[in-house]
Amino acid sequence: MEDKLFGCINIYKPTGMTSHDVVSVLRRLVGIKQIGHTGTLDPFAEGVLLVCIGKATRLIEYMADDKAYIGTVQLGKTTTTYDTEGEVVKTSDKKVSLEEIKIALENFKGEIEQLPPKYSAIKVKGKKLYEYARKGEEVEIKPRKVTINELRIENFDQQNQTLELYINCSKGTYIRSIANDLGEVLGTGGYLTKLVRIKAGKFRVEGAVKLDDLKSEEDVEKNLIYPLEYLDYPKYELNEAEKEKVSHGISVDTSLSDGVSILTYSGKIAAVCKIQNGKSVLAKVFI
Repeated sequence: MEDKLFGCINIYKPTGMTSHDVVSVLRRLVGIKQIGHTGTLDPFAEGVLLVCIGKATRLIEYMADDKAYIGTVQLGKTTTTYDTEGEVVKTSDKKVSLEEIKIALENFKGEIEQLPPKYSAIKVKGKKLYEYARKGEEVEIKPRKVTINELRIENFDQQNQTLELYINCSKGTYIRSIANDLGEVLGTGGYLTKLVRIKAGKFRVEGAVKLDDLKSEEDVEKNLIYPLEYLDYPKYELNEAEKEKVSHGISVDTSLSDGVSILTYSGKIAAVCKIQNGKSVLAKVFI
């Protein structure tokens, strides 16, 4: 039904590497190009990077995309990139209290509008924002709506004005922007000094595999996770006759409610479909 390498691997991305670097390493190990990740991490960031291999890449759009991070913010300075890789452009001697920070953080909970950093990979008119920034060119950056599901203070060093935050958020949220914007609200400036992604969908940092521990295709295969249980959609097990229909691209009737569903056969993913009035419209077929 499926290729030998079909599944996801929960990688702990180290600092100093791009998400694409991680994918390149895996491609060399397994000798296939069909590999993709579910969410970019900046080079200075570390933590969970979920990578799909083989035809499992076709499931990326259906994987839960909420993320959770531990971010360390240094108050008193502002940088061009909103993190340690940029140049310091403003400084402040102002000291704030824990209570002031708690009040300021209320501005960043729920659905908010966020302005992405100038130094980011978002494309405007076919070029990435950081390409404009590096050339000193101005370009209009439009705010984007993101959702902060949970935001809490893990630790605060008042003497050094360093703050550790737990952030659970929607896909596309820039933690760097939260650090910068929090600094603006507090009147101190702020930038991100460390970022660890501790969760991506149902995948957690505790189960992540270090990239250095993957030396061969066998190592990758040993750590592959079959994605069925991580797909948060209703499941429908096909019988033999229905399986034959689906394998030929023919829809089948189901008892499922309208929406995205996963069709399975012998406990394996057979197809992704959209149920409309009890009828399955096939979207991705794997048999």
